[in-house]
Amino acid sequence: MVVRSTAAPPTPWSRSLAEPKIHATAFVHSSCNLIGDVNIGANVIVAPGTAIRADEGTPFCVGENTNIQDGVVIHGLEQGRVIGDDGKEYSVWIGKSASITHMALIHGPAYVGDSCFIGFRSTVFNAKVGAGCIVMMHALIQDVEIPPGKYVASGSIITTQQQADRLPDVQVQDQEFAHHVVGINQALRAGYHCAADSKCIAPIRDELNLAGAKSYTSIEIEELERSSEVASNNLGAETVDQLRYLLEQGFKIGTEHVDQRRFRTGSWQSCQAIATRSLGEAVSAVESCLRDHSGEYVRLFGIDNGRRRVLETIIQRPDGVVAGTSNFKAPATTSAGSYNGNGNGNGNGVGSAKLSAETVDQIRQLLAGGYKIGTEHVDERRFRTGSWNSCQPIESNSAQAVVSALEECIESHQGEYVRLIGIDAKAKRRVLEAIIQRPNGQVASSGSTKSFTSTSSATATATVSSTRLSTEIVDQLRQLLSSGMKIAVEHVDQRRFRTGTWAVAGQIQAISEREAIAALEGYISEYPGEYVRLVGTDPKAKRRVLEAIIQRP
Repeated sequence: MVVRSTAAPPTPWSRSLAEPKIHATAFVHSSCNLIGDVNIGANVIVAPGTAIRADEGTPFCVGENTNIQDGVVIHGLEQGRVIGDDGKEYSVWIGKSASITHMALIHGPAYVGDSCFIGFRSTVFNAKVGAGCIVMMHALIQDVEIPPGKYVASGSIITTQQQADRLPDVQVQDQEFAHHVVGINQALRAGYHCAADSKCIAPIRDELNLAGAKSYTSIEIEELERSSEVASNNLGAETVDQLRYLLEQGFKIGTEHVDQRRFRTGSWQSCQAIATRSLGEAVSAVESCLRDHSGEYVRLFGIDNGRRRVLETIIQRPDGVVAGTSNFKAPATTSAGSYNGNGNGNGNGVGSAKLSAETVDQIRQLLAGGYKIGTEHVDERRFRTGSWNSCQPIESNSAQAVVSALEECIESHQGEYVRLIGIDAKAKRRVLEAIIQRPNGQVASSGSTKSFTSTSSATATATVSSTRLSTEIVDQLRQLLSSGMKIAVEHVDQRRFRTGTWAVAGQIQAISEREAIAALEGYISEYPGEYVRLVGTDPKAKRRVLEAIIQRP
């Protein structure tokens, strides 16, 4: 095939007229456009419809064994530079054995390290992605440096270094998947070279004609059709669809069971671990769990690489009823394509009659951050002295189990204060204290959402009040000031709230509590109709200790 490659055009910043350099073993499809100083390494495959254009930012380098898939665009800013592994300056550097998948955008200055995987429609701009990273679909990586070996979930927006530093590590199965993609594309590269060589393709055609065999394409289609017809006598079609969706999205799959007595306390136990990536094997494993625990509750869930649960669904109840009353639909995505996580109301969509939605959000966020959760209670007389007593310890990592335990504590201590506690087990310190019930039975108001504080007590009586801020927020503000924390305010509109794209409104430098409240009220007035949240940061540990939404649209 003739490759469509042209020299760089003369411009005010460059008159080099540099031309692409393509290694003899590489395959570049004829529908691609290569322009300017582009170096394509050995055994690279560049699939149809790509545009690699070094006419502004230059040069580009694509390392050996890398695959650039359909519709990828690679371009760069004229002034942008990164240091390649050879120590030279580049506008775009893509390392060895990397996978830049369908419709991805790599815009220089950009560095993509060896063995990286950049998912469908993801964007890397003015950023460095370290070796061995896996970036899933519809993600944005901008203005940051991703450390090597990190996992970026689908729909993530990573635009601050703090976000980049918090990313989870790539798991073994993710690495296997990335290596598999490289292997598949190497086979495709060899196949395309063979198809263009009459000496290579002629014997294969003769063999097929003599044997009367079906074409490669038709065989593949039939195999795909058979693989999609996975059915189960014990699972509903929607549960099979849910399993298929979880596997396709790269989630791990887990199952748990519990009898009727322990169901109320949320004491779920794990079934046999499911390590397969095959839909048929996953269905068999779930059926085995159902058989082994007939007469019990059984639930199915997915686990992402941040060890967070998604699509937690009860698929069997003690009366033998298996989930199957409503068709499963793949969860909706946000405007950035990110997974919403509240697919069907059984897991991440945990609800409670006794707890506010904000408290359930706090629980979910604490669990996602790897914190332990506890509860304490105190009567009105001892409340003023801060003599709190612990409720039953909570060992579970399930949001539903924690909610059940909190409801049980509230039920056992009617007419008392009850508070939720988040504990950093490594640092051996509390990161949250939020009152979730008061003696009059009132549940914590929306003003206490997502409060991650490092205080010792919340018993102080407010001496300064606010007409626009709840008592809980005033208490939190007081605790931040007394603890020497930095205080900031962030805001976001309704459209960007679902993707977590908060913008900094400003810092609060006030020394007195009254000044801080006035500043906070000023920011609320400045952003009507938007979410506004209070942020506390520990300047020594350089980590956030509080995120509290103080205004909703």
